[in-house]
Amino acid sequence: MVNRVPGKKVVGVKQSIKAINEGKAQIVYLAKDADADLLENVERVSISKSLEIVYVDTMKELGKLCNIDVKASTAVVLKDA
Repeated sequence: MVNRVPGKKVVGVKQSIKAINEGKAQIVYLAKDADADLLENVERVSISKSLEIVYVDTMKELGKLCNIDVKASTAVVLKDA
């Protein structure tokens, strides 16, 4: 079990997709209880870029792992630049 999402990250669907498309993503975190349509887009783009995907049970848990006080549907750990 992950205790915290490591390193620099972006949170949210739009920011996650942007980071993935720009080649800045290293690992993608997805909350299983998030809207399926939103997750499908992020998942599809992540798979096309051969990125590691980590599934977290709830949006609340993912928010906590990202050290934010709100729920999160997606998060992306950024590559060290």
